[in-house]
Amino acid sequence: MNAAIGYTAIAAVALASALIGFYGLRVSRTTSDFYVASRTVRPWWNASAIGGEYLSAASFLGIAGLILLTGSSALWFPIGYTAGYLMLLLFVAAPLRRSGAYTIPDFTEARLESPWARRVTSLLVIVIGWFYIVPQLQGAALTVRITTGLPSWAGSLAVAVIVSVIVAAGGMRSITFVQAFQFWLKLTALAVPAVALLLVIGGGSQAELSPADAFPPAAGPGDLEVYRTVSLMVALLLGTLGLPHVLVRFYTNPDGAAARRTTVIVLVLLSVFYLFPTAFGFIGRAFAPDLAATGEADALILLLPDRLIPGVAGDLLTALVIAGAFAAFLSTSSGLVVSLAGVISQDLLGGSVRGFRIAAIASSFVPLVVALATESTGLAGSVGLVFAFTASTLCPMLILGIWWRGLTARGAIAGMATGAVLSGAAILGGAAISAARPGIRPFLEQPAAWTVPLAVLVTVVVSRADRRGTPRGTDAFLTRLHVPEARVERGG
Repeated sequence: MNAAIGYTAIAAVALASALIGFYGLRVSRTTSDFYVASRTVRPWWNASAIGGEYLSAASFLGIAGLILLTGSSALWFPIGYTAGYLMLLLFVAAPLRRSGAYTIPDFTEARLESPWARRVTSLLVIVIGWFYIVPQLQGAALTVRITTGLPSWAGSLAVAVIVSVIVAAGGMRSITFVQAFQFWLKLTALAVPAVALLLVIGGGSQAELSPADAFPPAAGPGDLEVYRTVSLMVALLLGTLGLPHVLVRFYTNPDGAAARRTTVIVLVLLSVFYLFPTAFGFIGRAFAPDLAATGEADALILLLPDRLIPGVAGDLLTALVIAGAFAAFLSTSSGLVVSLAGVISQDLLGGSVRGFRIAAIASSFVPLVVALATESTGLAGSVGLVFAFTASTLCPMLILGIWWRGLTARGAIAGMATGAVLSGAAILGGAAISAARPGIRPFLEQPAAWTVPLAVLVTVVVSRADRRGTPRGTDAFLTRLHVPEARVERGG
């Protein structure tokens, strides 16, 4: 691959993101601008920004690579990523916006009237955010290494520096402009090459793809693939409900109705987007199966256009794909850093604009160190484990906090701690444990199917045993969450 293409594409995206971000800085004047864009972001704009930050390295590169490796069984990832927003629409979007909170810990403290519940939530938000940023930096490292020949650390460092500068400078309002631009860039960067590749293939196939290669046989009743699939879907559906960088977006809508409209638009945008990495994956199984053998499956989207379309046209398509990939790393990392900076600055630095900026820089540094010290084990798989952890910790607290009057601070803390310990042990210690007991390996590789129910059970049992701990303001707070704004105003 011509290194000049990679340099040009990456530099163009970085420059465009910086210019748009600094334009947003001109209209970011208040503390509310930095945290929630003064709650004035309209549904279409907000949906584009959500698409920008949600469609991460796992979506842009990882899904196609996973389809290359495993075939149709990987389709559960885009299905789960998209369906998670249906869960948000049904259970979380509007009530969370009506809560009036700035961050998830703000919601926890307001609902449970407990500073300790807030502290536990803040810790989990920080852990989830850091470990979600790591795959983005690893994806950037892969992209820069393959497209420019520079060492891997250069890609991770570039994304961390660009993101910290843009977020620290302009906050939520600034990053909203950037992420909306980056979503449409990512969609274009996949759609145009995918259509071009399909037209080339339709004009004369260069290889034959048998149905058995493209769609491997379904799992038989005697194996554990059914468990793996169910557990993955639990992680993706429920994990979406607890992603801090996604939830903070609903605080930027003007009201609950706008939050619902935003979520519907996001569902449409995601459904369209995921058509294209899926197409890349199956084209790759036909024309680039060697990438699976060499351990570069995640690079499929970056390498495929140049293989099938030689010459200037192939170079231009490759540049477009590289630009989209780099936008994916920047946009998701930006959303995560915004959410982390909001939590850290509110809890530790007084909630000022200066505190937000310090927190933004700190939020980028820790995952950068982790990314530089570790190797990627597959982008989609890594992000899937973060979803499992989120589904086991923040999701039960949010769902029960919005829909169940009986939730108490002790119950929420016990449930979040249970989910964190169980899913964390499975994720971090799964390899060592399964080496001694191979029979339980699937349950450790995909733990959500058992960690989420146990976390919910502990939350409910402890809350019911602690009925006197029900906050006094529960009824008023739940009314605020579930009664539409217009009715609240008329009633007042």
